[in-house]
Amino acid sequence: MGDQATAPAQSQRAVKPPPAIADYGVIGDCRSAALVSRNGSIDWLCWPRFDSPSIFAALLDQECGGYWSISPIADYAAERRYVPESNVLETRFTTRSGSALLTDLMPVRDSAPASMVPDHEIIRRLTCNSRELEFEIALVPRADYGEKSPAIRSIGNLGLRIECNGGVFWLRSSIPLHIDGASAFARIPLKAGDSILFSLSYSRESPAVLPALEQIPRRIDACVEWWQGWARSARYDGDFRDEVIRSALTLKLLTFAPSGAIIAAPTTSLPERIGGSLNWDYRYCWLRDASLTIRALLELGYWEEATAFLDWTLHATRLTQPELRILYTVYGNPPPKERESPMLRGYRGSAPVRIGNAARDQLQLDVYGEVVDAAAQYAFHGGYLDRDMQRVLIGLGNYVVKHWDLLDEGIWEPRTGRRNHTHSRLLCWTALDRLISLSKQGKVTGAPLNEIKKECDAIRRQIERRGWNESIQSYVSELDGDRLDSSLLLLSWYGFEKPDSARMRSTYRAIRERLGTPEGLLYRSETLPPEGTFAICSFWEAEYLALGGGSVQQTRDLMNTFSIHRNDLGLYGEEIDASTGQALGNFPQAFTHVGFIGAALSLDQREKGEQQLAHRPESATPQQSHQNQAA
Repeated sequence: MGDQATAPAQSQRAVKPPPAIADYGVIGDCRSAALVSRNGSIDWLCWPRFDSPSIFAALLDQECGGYWSISPIADYAAERRYVPESNVLETRFTTRSGSALLTDLMPVRDSAPASMVPDHEIIRRLTCNSRELEFEIALVPRADYGEKSPAIRSIGNLGLRIECNGGVFWLRSSIPLHIDGASAFARIPLKAGDSILFSLSYSRESPAVLPALEQIPRRIDACVEWWQGWARSARYDGDFRDEVIRSALTLKLLTFAPSGAIIAAPTTSLPERIGGSLNWDYRYCWLRDASLTIRALLELGYWEEATAFLDWTLHATRLTQPELRILYTVYGNPPPKERESPMLRGYRGSAPVRIGNAARDQLQLDVYGEVVDAAAQYAFHGGYLDRDMQRVLIGLGNYVVKHWDLLDEGIWEPRTGRRNHTHSRLLCWTALDRLISLSKQGKVTGAPLNEIKKECDAIRRQIERRGWNESIQSYVSELDGDRLDSSLLLLSWYGFEKPDSARMRSTYRAIRERLGTPEGLLYRSETLPPEGTFAICSFWEAEYLALGGGSVQQTRDLMNTFSIHRNDLGLYGEEIDASTGQALGNFPQAFTHVGFIGAALSLDQREKGEQQLAHRPESATPQQSHQNQAA
């Protein structure tokens, strides 16, 4: 190795501008996740769970949030990639004097060798590939969203010990770091062939089991093999396969393995408008998002994840059934009440930083359809619904029968009061329609079919009459209204309207005219405050075209056009600034990756001549199936 590490006079961190949202990659272990910038800095980490308080939050405040950076001293170019079909991140730094490779990962517990290892760990390996260059390492922990600066102590060969909130962080490295108050730094020159190894672990008890640093290369290989084995089990060989697998890997990373819950995103308060206040905490499980995710994974053949989520759903909703909350923690508890951080100033000044989410108190009737439909797709694909699950589904159906005509906040969760949302009615219809199909197929027994059919038909009549605006020749976002939103594209996805019907074609033209941009993107609603275009809406558009609203070539062209908005690692955010193409909102976003998988699957099925909806095994659409059974 090069010369002995030395303490830097000061970190160069303060002079660098905050990275763009798309400049981040994500690593994780199906329990928590960290965001790593193109500069080699871990700027977001919450341990031990996705929704735990942060230890690094420079993502939301460069000065007081905390970070762990490994970057060259000299000017450099950076290129990144994931090791193929894995969530192991590699960043290659190149300077005038040499190049080096930084490998970042969280070991998945199933991939660990036989010896005991910490429950929570980040491994980083820095290897000089050519000539020589000098690096700075800076460890700046700031606990509880930047509110605490925990003390760092050196424990000799055991490394650095950081105590915080009853837990212990350990940093072990193959070079010494110099402690300066609540931070630790080093500068070190590297020559070709030199490697530095780091292990940051967390334990609720002390002492933690700390594996030998020399095991790290073998553990990296084991983690790569674990992810690649999971990716290879995907059942998909159509167009955009690499992108589909990357999206599936991202969704798996956002799964909380101990419970089966799937979070919406690993971050909080990344803004939907830079400098604005549209900043929300997405580190929880929305039943809507998770249900869509499970359907995508089912189509890819990931039965274990689908079964785990359905089991989690039954557990999480047990205290409120048949009523459903909108979102839950990964253990199925109510999320914390929303509060604002007194310390963090927000990404590029986009305040406030919110912790918790007030949507927990909203009524969103569409969630009932999402949960029933997710269970239905599980059954339609061959899964077994036990008596407890059947009982839950019937209870949800009975709730919809009694409450479908209520006003609610709807899919987009505005904080302006309740309305008669067409999309909410659509999903109430979906819940009852799926129960009818499940009952006719003998997969659910004991449902009050006469009452369910009666209310299902009543919802259809209401949507057809009051959700359609004759003057603008389009379905509308609110009953008796004249505004549009992109969720209307899902009328075909759920089988309420054929994609090539006159009404759907006219609705699509209106959405494209009112909500579309010259760049081919879509805003989600005419009624929301100014924000970026909503990424999943473009994939809903692509899927609508693939289902029969357009041609195969139109679908492929739209997906190719939209694919330029993923980052260099294949990750999508929640929204896109139409004028700059920059990612906005929490990152990476499960909803968007689900949309991409759905569009690709529908395109593949269309190309293979399968003229049915992507989520149904029968040749008839759900609408046709219901009508045939009624006849």
